[in-house]
Amino acid sequence: MHYAEAPPIYTGIPFVVLLLAIAILPLAAHKFWDKNRNKAIITAIISIPAFIYLLGNYQTEMVHNLKDYSSFIILLGSLFIVSGGILLTGDLKATPKVNALFLLIGGVIANVIGTTGASMLLIRPLLRTNCERKITGHIPVFFIFVVSNVGGCLTPIGDPPLFLGYLRGVPFTWTLSLVPEWLTAMGILLLIFYFWDRHAYRHEAVKDIRHDIAEIEPLRIKGKINFIFLAGVVLSVALQIPGPYREIIMIVMTGFSLALTRKDYRAANKFTYHPIAEVAILFAGIFVTMVPILIILHEKGAALGLTKQWHFFWATGGLSSFLDNAPTYLAFFSTAESVTARMGALGNIVAGVDSGLLRAISCGAVFMGANTYIGNGPNFMVKAISDEHCIKAPHFFGYMAYSGLILIPTFIVITLIFFRG
Repeated sequence: MHYAEAPPIYTGIPFVVLLLAIAILPLAAHKFWDKNRNKAIITAIISIPAFIYLLGNYQTEMVHNLKDYSSFIILLGSLFIVSGGILLTGDLKATPKVNALFLLIGGVIANVIGTTGASMLLIRPLLRTNCERKITGHIPVFFIFVVSNVGGCLTPIGDPPLFLGYLRGVPFTWTLSLVPEWLTAMGILLLIFYFWDRHAYRHEAVKDIRHDIAEIEPLRIKGKINFIFLAGVVLSVALQIPGPYREIIMIVMTGFSLALTRKDYRAANKFTYHPIAEVAILFAGIFVTMVPILIILHEKGAALGLTKQWHFFWATGGLSSFLDNAPTYLAFFSTAESVTARMGALGNIVAGVDSGLLRAISCGAVFMGANTYIGNGPNFMVKAISDEHCIKAPHFFGYMAYSGLILIPTFIVITLIFFRG
């Protein structure tokens, strides 16, 4: 779509202010920000002026974005609620091989139940497995790297940015073309984790290893009926069922899960609606305030000087590290539309974007959401759960030391292999 006139640049201020609030307030005013009511108040104060402006000037675009928001939240909510009814119990031997297998399985199933669903399903069994060990601070870090971020790169269900791309016209199966980048990132991270954990395991006290062996209990899966409901959610997207029928199916699957799953399974998972309510509140503001930014980038994005794949990979990834990766993806998707329209495409065009640029944007958003705790929704959730259990995750800057040491070199390798063009 071409607009007669792009909105003034200052109309993007609410979007920037909201993202800064999301990034800063959890650190500066943790107790205040922890209440969803306060998040709703701050979000409303920031976004209502933008809503009024858009209602009078860009009503069609606002309505389109709100439809995308509804689809987005219904998908995340259904995956979150249904996966919360699946309970994994047990305590395996906490060896490097077992831990690496946890991460590998989590990275694979993240593409089916989303990074949030996979994280909530596996983090507690992994923590229980390693509870008897003492040198374990690296485990939740690598879990966030692999399961909460990089793993969910292959389907629109895997990570929220990719679902937004799907809503913008990217075919469901297109993300499977990212298998080479996914395999490379997963392979590097799992290899580093295995040798890191093996080194830590060798330095565990003998009494702790014996304690771990004494606590071994086979894994058991409860609430298996929810796999049927998860399949219903996934197929509603994979079969490209149009809205609103797609969303109706998701809601029905969620209702079945709530009705047919024993309540004690969710209680054992310490399931609450707080995380998904937080996402719904914040993204309501994001989807409203980002409309002017998307229009501006669509019309003038080519003037930013981003023309190469590695430009988009690092620009998208850099912002995804400190802002949420879903709106970042959309911002650079719109920029890539402008660049493609102005300069043409070197390869295929996918949803109006050069396929090479889209690959870079997709990988940048998904992979580099792992660079900080605030880059992707599940990151802080995993940290909070780890802190509640027997393994303390590193503080904010301690985590960034891990990501700087491990992730940045990994992404440089991926750039040299895939995104030099």
